[in-house]
Amino acid sequence: MELNKLTIKEASQKLAKGEITSVELTKACLARIKEADKKIKACLTVCEKEALAEAKEADKRRAKGERNDLLGIPYIAKDNILTKGIKTTAASKILENYIAPFDATIIKKLKEAGAVLLAKSNLDEFAHGASTENSAFGPTHNPWDLSRVPGGSSGGSAAAVAADMCLFALGTDTGGSIRCPASFCGVVGLKPTYGRSSRFGLIAMTSSTDVPGPITKTIEDAAIVLEAIAGHDKNDATTPDVAVPAYEKFLGKSLKGLKIGRPEEYFGQGVERGVKEMVEKAMAKLEELGAEIVPIKLPYAKYGIPVYYIITPSEISSNLARFDGIRYGFSSEQVKDLKEVYAKSRGKGFGPEAKRRIMLGTYVLSAGYYDAYYLKAQKVRTKIKEELDFELKKLDAIITPTQPSPAFKIGEQSDDPLKMYLEDIFVTGASLAGLPAISVPCGFSGGLPVGMQLIGKRFDEGMILNIANAYEKAVDWKKKPEL
Repeated sequence: MELNKLTIKEASQKLAKGEITSVELTKACLARIKEADKKIKACLTVCEKEALAEAKEADKRRAKGERNDLLGIPYIAKDNILTKGIKTTAASKILENYIAPFDATIIKKLKEAGAVLLAKSNLDEFAHGASTENSAFGPTHNPWDLSRVPGGSSGGSAAAVAADMCLFALGTDTGGSIRCPASFCGVVGLKPTYGRSSRFGLIAMTSSTDVPGPITKTIEDAAIVLEAIAGHDKNDATTPDVAVPAYEKFLGKSLKGLKIGRPEEYFGQGVERGVKEMVEKAMAKLEELGAEIVPIKLPYAKYGIPVYYIITPSEISSNLARFDGIRYGFSSEQVKDLKEVYAKSRGKGFGPEAKRRIMLGTYVLSAGYYDAYYLKAQKVRTKIKEELDFELKKLDAIITPTQPSPAFKIGEQSDDPLKMYLEDIFVTGASLAGLPAISVPCGFSGGLPVGMQLIGKRFDEGMILNIANAYEKAVDWKKKPEL
């Protein structure tokens, strides 16, 4: 039995029965990282010593009678999530040696649950990208085909889960950064409602859309992790004081009578034929399970990409201003005055994509352009939100492809930023509206994984988890990448 291939639920049951220990489980995952990560390059920092210490403590807690599904379960966290005493680089040279002085709220919650942190995963620098090619420390490779990208920006986390380096991982999603790599790597990726899980301790990208969430092997596991990390946080004013339900209790309910919207705008030109076929087969399966697929129109959906790529760089320009070469992070020493400290530290510390987004955002926010671009984008964003909310009043969920195609080759789109930005075409809407969305594996095109996306009402993660779980149980995809 290869322990690293277990799901959270399976491992938790074996731990509860005393069939395995957390130390054994953790050692199996660490061995898998040493074996597979030479090819995949999903991890930036491996915390072997700390992980084994946490695993021993988890075993002691179980010996005293403590029980919860995450106690002793090994996981990996995206490297833009602060971890006390462990490097947090955001995959940027400017933070190459930064060691966080405190834990992010979601890390703190997982520590309290007894989960074991194995490593910090690679990402696009400061989460700027859809491929994990923009990391200052080199790209991550897709376990299904090492010549292809794993998606981004949480590509390291998704690749690690797909390759069984851990039992689950944490990602962050501003405009598809959990769902895109989940689709490309054939795993489950859940973007919770904006504010459902705390952003305190995240290295901010786009503050108005960013939300941390789980990347897992099954829907059931996603429900377990979400329950652990969700909830109000006094350190994050965007987290409303809304009760956190037991998400597992939503699973296993009948889909009979549920209405799922199929927006025609998401199935037209630009969607690869194999992707469209897989998602349409998934819809047919949901109909077999009792759901009704309802055609809908979302005319404002086409504006999602331009709106997102005006608002996002604007917030990036503001958020990255703190990296000035003085307070923390990389600081150039070959300077004559304060202006050169700023210019050379940021010039050498930031990569090309971060610079591109800073410049674009600064331009959009500058005098004379704010009203023409940023303000107009925010108005259209409101229309996108209202449109989705209006349709979801009549529906239980909306279904779309997660990505327009399977994973592309490393380097294939590096010289065309616009083409790369268009990878987010199906995932930005839910982010701009602050809605929960999940990517679920639904088949293969050309031997590569395809994901379908389910979008739900605000704080109604339970509904999309139940629909996704019913589909997952009905098709039971077992195929795994071979390394």
